[in-house]
Amino acid sequence: MLSSVFAPLLVALLSSGSAHAWFRVACTTPLVQERVDPIVSPGIIPSNHVHTVHGANNFAPNNTYDTLRASSCTSCEVTQDLSNYWFPKLYFKDPTNGTFEEVSNGGLLVYYQNRGNGDVSNGGPGLKAFPPGFRMISGDPTLRTKKYPEGQGSQAELAERAIQWSCLRYDTANSTGYDGHGFPYTDCEAGFNARIHMPACWDGVNLDSADHQSHMAFLSGLDNGVCPSDHPVYMMKLFYEVTWDVHSFASRWDNSTGWPFVYATGDPTGYSWHGDFFNGWDQTALQNAIDNCNNPNDQTGSGVTEACSYLTVQSASIAGACKVSPVVNEPINGAPLAKLPGCNPIQPGPGDATLYSDSNCPAS
Repeated sequence: MLSSVFAPLLVALLSSGSAHAWFRVACTTPLVQERVDPIVSPGIIPSNHVHTVHGANNFAPNNTYDTLRASSCTSCEVTQDLSNYWFPKLYFKDPTNGTFEEVSNGGLLVYYQNRGNGDVSNGGPGLKAFPPGFRMISGDPTLRTKKYPEGQGSQAELAERAIQWSCLRYDTANSTGYDGHGFPYTDCEAGFNARIHMPACWDGVNLDSADHQSHMAFLSGLDNGVCPSDHPVYMMKLFYEVTWDVHSFASRWDNSTGWPFVYATGDPTGYSWHGDFFNGWDQTALQNAIDNCNNPNDQTGSGVTEACSYLTVQSASIAGACKVSPVVNEPINGAPLAKLPGCNPIQPGPGDATLYSDSNCPAS
């Protein structure tokens, strides 16, 4: 059964009309939170900004597919999946003194979706499992504004549209004025919900690329459609969802002070929201599940992961016990911080932000 901690996330997804998920990988508590990024900054300690990391416990600055497959546990609930998933941490910037405090969330929910014209249910030959060594990202930590007309359909516009937000409210009368782009302007009593569509079209050759995105492309309709001719291999489409408890801070700010939450990237706009995926799947198990567990006549056609005989779902308590110690020794939680970890000055845009390393941090 899906953990109750994800109830607000599931309700939001159902209401958005995107809930025809094939199966779900729930990751309730983080494996670790630190400035490490084996995709964008492999081998570099520390990387630019703090991530919340879920998945296999061999996560490291220079991990590989083989090292992930040798992991002894995963903080996610499907045991055949020894992948890592990560995204930037959210902080509350106190309007009275400028200090930063972490904002808690209900965990990461990853939807593995059968989408696109390549899927059997859409008349295609079938989707392919992620190959060993495969990795990708969606989103851009430097973005601070919307750049493309909605629905234009270019890959750049699809990449922008792949990053989505919702302010979950009980009092909808007070939510007017928020268009769903970037951070909202009011409290979100039921949580601030952020989502990421990952690209599902592979070039069939490269396991990664210089920008960690060009080897992949989005489906023509983002959530469905065709793959570009230069990215002909249809894969499972991943969809990330996280809901933060911003309401816990409601008594400490109001609209006159402005939205007080920022990502670890130094972003007060929300547009730098992004997600990373480093494949650690048992490839045979995933391909068997793709080929045999999307049956409209049983529960596998309704996103019930436990109904797929090729996948083993462990309890949230067992998954939650899988932890690793951070390799970067710095405060990121607990007492209020005088500044964001690393060199991440607040950059509101609208131009793209600059990403700094600890060694080239400009004088404040």
